[in-house]
Amino acid sequence: MLPRCHESTGSREEPIVECRTNNDTASEMYARSSNSADPVVHLLGQFLRDLRPAEASYCRAEVTRPWGIGLQFQKGIRFHFVAEGSCWVLIEGSEPERLDQGDVVLLPHGTKHVIADDPESAVTDLTLLGPRQISGTSYSLNTGGGGARSLIFCCTVDFEEPLADRLIGTMPAKLVLREGPNRTRSLGMLLEVMAAEMAEESVGSATIMARLADAAISIIVRDWARDSDDHRRGWLAALRDRGLGPALLGIHTRPGENWSLARLARTAAMSRSTFAERFSHVLGVSPARYVLEFRMREAKRLLLDPSLTIPAIAARLGYASEAAFSRAFKRTTGNPPGQLRRLRTASEVRREPRA
Repeated sequence: MLPRCHESTGSREEPIVECRTNNDTASEMYARSSNSADPVVHLLGQFLRDLRPAEASYCRAEVTRPWGIGLQFQKGIRFHFVAEGSCWVLIEGSEPERLDQGDVVLLPHGTKHVIADDPESAVTDLTLLGPRQISGTSYSLNTGGGGARSLIFCCTVDFEEPLADRLIGTMPAKLVLREGPNRTRSLGMLLEVMAAEMAEESVGSATIMARLADAAISIIVRDWARDSDDHRRGWLAALRDRGLGPALLGIHTRPGENWSLARLARTAAMSRSTFAERFSHVLGVSPARYVLEFRMREAKRLLLDPSLTIPAIAARLGYASEAAFSRAFKRTTGNPPGQLRRLRTASEVRREPRA
C-alpha cells in the first residue's frame, strides 16, 4: 500500500576487471545511514543527488471540450498535472482514470496512452495537433471544440544517471497522486507554483515550469521508493538489505574501484558464497555481471561529454588500458566506444515534441 500514492498496475560471467582500490567506505556510509530516521531514504539520497534529465520535453496544454490527445510510447517518465478542469487517462488493458484539478498521474515506463475530456471522445495523435514551440524543449498546445476549458501540464523526462533504469523499472505502470492532505507538503507546494505559472503565462514561465516538473518527478519517485513496502526482489530490495545495500552503494558511487567478489562480500559482511547467492537471488544477475553492466551504462553517459577522451573514461571506470575498456564495451554493447560516440553525435537532430 502506498500512503501517499494510489498505485494502478497496467497490463505489463564475465570476470570483474581488476583495478586500483581505495579504502572501503561503503559499510561505514551505510552504518552512518542507519542512525538517520530512514536509512533507505539516506541511501536513496546518495544515489539520487546527481539525477539529471538527459532528455526532456514539456508542454502547456489548454484544451476545450470535446478533446482527445493520443501519445505514443516514449522512453522516459510521462507526467501530467491538471492545473484547471479535469481529464481522463486511458491506457490499453486498464480502467480509465479520471483526474480532477490538482491531481497528478505518473507513467514511469513511457506507456502509450490517451488523455481526453471523456473516455468516448475522438482522439488525435499529438504530432498531428502541431504544438507550438516556445523554446528549446518547451511547447504550447491549444486544441478542442470550444467547450469547457482544462489546463494541463505534460512532460516526458528521461534521466541520464545509470541507476535510473533500475530504480524506475521497479515502479508500477501508473501512479496517481490526488489533491489532498495525504500528499507530501513539498510536492503540494511545487504543484501550486506550477499552477500559478501556467495561469499567468508570464515571461520565463515555460522554463520555470520545466524545472518545477523535474523536481516534482524526483519527489514522486523518492516518496514512492520510501513508502512502498512490496519489495522482496529487485534493486530497492537490495538497497534495503543491510548486506547488499553497502555493496550497491560502493559500486554506484565508485565504479572504477576493484569490485571483486571477495571485496564485495567483505563490504557486505558476508562470505563470498553467501553474498553471491543472495545478490543473484535478489537482483537476478551475478555480482560480476552487475558491475560490468553498470560500468557500461556509466560509459555510455560519459561518452556524451565531448571533453572526456576515451582513455580518460577507461581510467575513470577502472580499466588498465583503453584497449581493455574498448573490448569490454564492444562485447557488451555491440559497438566500440568511438563508433557509439560518433553515432550519438550524428543522431542529434530535431526531435518531435514528446510531452
